[in-house]
Amino acid sequence: MKKYLLGLFFTIAAITSGYSQTFSYGLKGGINYSMGGEINGLDNGAGDWTGTSEGQGELGFHGGVFAQINFGKFFIRPEVVYTSLESTFEFPTQPSIYSVNKFDIPLLVGYNIWGPVDVYAGPVYSNILESTLEGDEVTSPIVVQNTPINAQIGAKVEFGRFGLDVRYERNLSSPEFQRRDLVENGSAGYGANAVDFSDARLHQLIVGVIFKIGGPGLNERRRRACY
Repeated sequence: MKKYLLGLFFTIAAITSGYSQTFSYGLKGGINYSMGGEINGLDNGAGDWTGTSEGQGELGFHGGVFAQINFGKFFIRPEVVYTSLESTFEFPTQPSIYSVNKFDIPLLVGYNIWGPVDVYAGPVYSNILESTLEGDEVTSPIVVQNTPINAQIGAKVEFGRFGLDVRYERNLSSPEFQRRDLVENGSAGYGANAVDFSDARLHQLIVGVIFKIGGPGLNERRRRACY
């Protein structure tokens, strides 16, 4: 699936690169705020913590490349993006940071609603590169999502080479219960031993800056300033 989407991305770019009036490409990057996640404490008969800790969102970052193929007021926008997410879980003794690093390939369909303002939505192929929970002693990886497909919806505004992009990504997987064991001894103790990672999914609010390398209208702002 990943190879297919990458192949599609570069095939479209190669075919349309000679048509600057309908094709643009460039770089993007920015910050993201995570949402979601839930951990429940398990009682092993020794008075263990049995509360519920919900993930508290933290700021992460993303960066990648994009291409955009315009068809009148409609467009297709494939992207390749590296994303780093973090969320904090509060435990009785100290908090634990939950980190997810992934490789995303959004394939968005959009519409120009007015001037520089576009709206878009579409599926995202997500390949989880690494997922960790501080203090976790279990060697098996955390299953962040049981399907690689997420969904994004958002809007962007562009002026010349630069633009601002705001979007929301929803994890489309179903939650999976996963038993984890936290470090309980010494200064690294979390006040919890056996826990159930009842929902490892993360959704995110994404804010990014766009920089066009090639495409139409790159010097639009400069020309307007000359009048």
